[in-house]
Amino acid sequence: MLSLIQAAGWPIWPIIIASILALAIIGERMWTLRLSVVSPKELLPRVLSEYKRNGVNPEMLARLQTHSPLGQILAVGLRNVKSTREVMKESIEESGRVIVHDLSRYLTTLGTIAALSPLMGLFGTLVGMIEIFGSNSPAGSNPAQLAYGISVALYNAAFGILVAIPSMIFYRHFRAKVDDFVVEMELQALKLVEIVHGEREG
Repeated sequence: MLSLIQAAGWPIWPIIIASILALAIIGERMWTLRLSVVSPKELLPRVLSEYKRNGVNPEMLARLQTHSPLGQILAVGLRNVKSTREVMKESIEESGRVIVHDLSRYLTTLGTIAALSPLMGLFGTLVGMIEIFGSNSPAGSNPAQLAYGISVALYNAAFGILVAIPSMIFYRHFRAKVDDFVVEMELQALKLVEIVHGEREG
């Protein structure tokens, strides 16, 4: 690996840093964006059951607030349970926007890495081309410098694409996953509103 880095020259370092950052974001988002963590299926039935038994109490709201993103949305809805249906829905929507922002954390950075990695690879290619042209002089060509320039150009182009492809794949995957979670949480929250206002059976 060290020999590859040496062959690629100094332009490879920004690509390596970008790849480490991309791997860290991908790992963190894979761990964070799990269904059981974001929108547990069993949460709403448990909340409705407790609400029907004991009503809304501070302990229940505090527990929901720290449970999951869906729990935070349901907690906001239950805080406004004595308000009108419209007010309750508005409070849930406001809370949902904050949750969506949290779920999308670091995804802009991952998308930026996916877009910039090929450009960083292209920059390395240009540096390699400069080395190639510099190997030719009136006194003759320098084979060692020519070979180094070619390796810098090729390795940087390859590494740039190698970092960009998985970064873009995971960026789009996580974006779609967040959208799915948003739809699911909206449906759960709407069901809560309709049930507590007597418009739907639990």
